[in-house]
Amino acid sequence: MPWFKSRSVQRVLVVGAVVVMAACSTGPQVTVGERPNRSTSVVAPSFDPETDPAKLAVPLESLPGYQPGTPGTDGWTSIPMTGSERDVSWRIWNHENQVQGKYTPDQTVAFGAPQTYTQVPGVLTFRGTNFRDAPAYGTADVNEKKLSIVWTQEIGEARGDKSYWPGAGWTGQPLLVNWPEQARKAMDFAPEFAAKDLTEVIYPVFEGKIYRLDLETGEQTKPPIQVGCGFKGTGSIDPRGYPLLYAGQGLNDMDDDVATDDCPFRYRIFDLIQNKEVAGWTGQDDPARPRKSWGAFDSSALVNAATDTLIEPAENGLVYKAKLNTKFDPAAKTVSVDPVLTKLEYKTPASDVHGIESSAAAYRNLMYASDNDGNLICWDATTMRIVWTRDIGDDSDASIVMEDTPDGPFLYQGNTLDKRGKNGGPMETNVRKINALTGDIVWEKEIPTVASYPNNGGLIATPVLGQGETSDLVIFNVSKTTDPPFCVFGKCLGDFSGDLVALDHKTGTLAWNRHLDRYSWSSPVIFQGKDGHSYGVFGDAGGLLHLFDPNTGQDYSALSLGKNIEASPAIYNNMLVVASYDKKIFGVQVS
Repeated sequence: MPWFKSRSVQRVLVVGAVVVMAACSTGPQVTVGERPNRSTSVVAPSFDPETDPAKLAVPLESLPGYQPGTPGTDGWTSIPMTGSERDVSWRIWNHENQVQGKYTPDQTVAFGAPQTYTQVPGVLTFRGTNFRDAPAYGTADVNEKKLSIVWTQEIGEARGDKSYWPGAGWTGQPLLVNWPEQARKAMDFAPEFAAKDLTEVIYPVFEGKIYRLDLETGEQTKPPIQVGCGFKGTGSIDPRGYPLLYAGQGLNDMDDDVATDDCPFRYRIFDLIQNKEVAGWTGQDDPARPRKSWGAFDSSALVNAATDTLIEPAENGLVYKAKLNTKFDPAAKTVSVDPVLTKLEYKTPASDVHGIESSAAAYRNLMYASDNDGNLICWDATTMRIVWTRDIGDDSDASIVMEDTPDGPFLYQGNTLDKRGKNGGPMETNVRKINALTGDIVWEKEIPTVASYPNNGGLIATPVLGQGETSDLVIFNVSKTTDPPFCVFGKCLGDFSGDLVALDHKTGTLAWNRHLDRYSWSSPVIFQGKDGHSYGVFGDAGGLLHLFDPNTGQDYSALSLGKNIEASPAIYNNMLVVASYDKKIFGVQVS
């Protein structure tokens, strides 16, 4: 059982926790803490429905500690990093791959409250909104507290040089979209789908195909889009309900030939009327890229509907802003895009590898992501300039989750054990709450973690904020917190374990910690039941899908999906969809 430390100004041990066992002797081991801010009401918080970017934008000059920037050479501008005497520098590249001496955008880009990200029912991007806080849509009628497989879809695999990618993996969340009538008619579905209120599953997977399925039955609504190059991350559906899919390529090697680079990295845009790719750009050969050796796109894009703008961080170290120039004519059954790119390049003293795997979150015009070098960056979606940057000590792949409160906006974030494990640093994962306007740490928790290469331990799964009766909690799924049971001379038998950790979102106080027999990269989902209670779901490396009580960490039930559930589930009312290493997409009913 790991021990935990918290840090505000000083590091202190959490005390007063009581270890209790589940009623069943084979149940999980749970450490019970405190719930000082437990919700006594399930009233939904109010939100501002404003969507006009000009009205939403936060003036940068009004931010605490705002720095205008010091110009340097070759287009670079620098400001001091938060909590450090060192600087972060950035420059902007235009569509012709030239450094912009001065970038003057022609419109303000700002996102509204997460409830306004889309009016289309479903989960249209990774974790649903610009706050990355809604992996479930609707409410579930929960009576038996069980999971059951309703349908499956066989999928394939990718085999590269010394690599094997079966089914779907990290982050690998399916997209669930209840199409508006005009989009559904434009796509000319077969009669059995055209005649119903269709909710479609759209799922890019390792084998280089994009599956399109009926959520209710699992039947294919259209033939799979044959791309031939594999996807690791999560795509995005256009939040306006336009028949457009945005999906970044995560694999560049799809066969066993070490000499063949058969899939140069590319960001891809798909016309779902024609069922084919219609636009995109390279990640591998971009002249602006600071990382020359890798150009994948694992991040799930955000699309600002009001300004027709897509923003996508990349593993080549750039942040792409694309004016899409979208045209959708439902009567003619046509849709098109003509992306014009602006690119942000940045560097800090910690920058070495470069590259962003996390999906960006957005509060108004302020956007956030963490990178492979241990930088947490905030940039302005309008000007693409850096607003603040913080050194968080190590690689961070999990996406940021945001919360807007009467005290201001905050981020929840954590890192893996990568550089520190290699360099003899602290063997721990840090999970944090951060002031989104300044980059200051509100609280921080340190969780002992095992160094394991090439697949690191730590926070790979995106955290989840509680809702309703669990609105006082934020839950982190931390992988590889203890070694396998038998290790000799660096060789281990058995599996790494993990910990599901629930903290009070205001103070970081431990509410409960569940020690997992098998570690997990799958992002937990909290959804609401029609009975007013909160329920949670996550998958683990042993292939078990857990339905659990987010108040206690205890399972109600578990369902085997055959092999490692590395992908993150999405939920639409009572239906859950996720794929596993068993090379299947599963439609699972919550009952």
